[in-house]
Amino acid sequence: MDFAHLVEYAGDLHCFSPGMMTAGENLNQVRVQLSRWVKIGRVIRIHKGWYTLSEPYRRVRIDMNVIACTIKAGTYVSRESALSFHGAIPEYVPETTCVTTGRPITIQTPFGRIGYRHIKDSAFFGYFRHEAGVQNAHMAVPEKALLDLLYLTPGSEDPDYLFGLRLQSVGNLDLQAMRQMAQRSGAPRLRRSVELIVELIAHGDSQK
Repeated sequence: MDFAHLVEYAGDLHCFSPGMMTAGENLNQVRVQLSRWVKIGRVIRIHKGWYTLSEPYRRVRIDMNVIACTIKAGTYVSRESALSFHGAIPEYVPETTCVTTGRPITIQTPFGRIGYRHIKDSAFFGYFRHEAGVQNAHMAVPEKALLDLLYLTPGSEDPDYLFGLRLQSVGNLDLQAMRQMAQRSGAPRLRRSVELIVELIAHGDSQK
């Protein structure tokens, strides 16, 4: 494969692996070529076995949500990253946060850090497909993103912690759906946290 063909195939991809580029090519030879292009700055190594084209060869703006879900299968973006995506928290999130039923791991990439946190199989639900060109990410709905954050944060049932989240657009949250998700999770702590959130929202409305 020459570089022109790589740009043709991968120019619209946020990330790719050697295996995605081996149609009619020798896999080992493709790996060697990619290593050479990394050294001269035409290709960027994201993580072991995953790459993206450098600018100006890449025709898409990097989406870390897509990268996070692509380089580790069986994941969805959740917690702070999904809440930020939905405009539910005001802070910039420096790490792309995901959940997985696999082992937890943190990956440092040239574009930022990705953190994968473990949840049980029965809690792996509540996400949708976020399209980003020819690739996509799985993104938690805001209610599930909040529940995942609470589930994975010790002491999250403390009202002070919940108040400190500074949740925005809480009126858009489907509280009944969140109650049902908390019930489905089988975690009593989550059910208590949801009721505290309902109380906080009701208290905030009463102050208006």
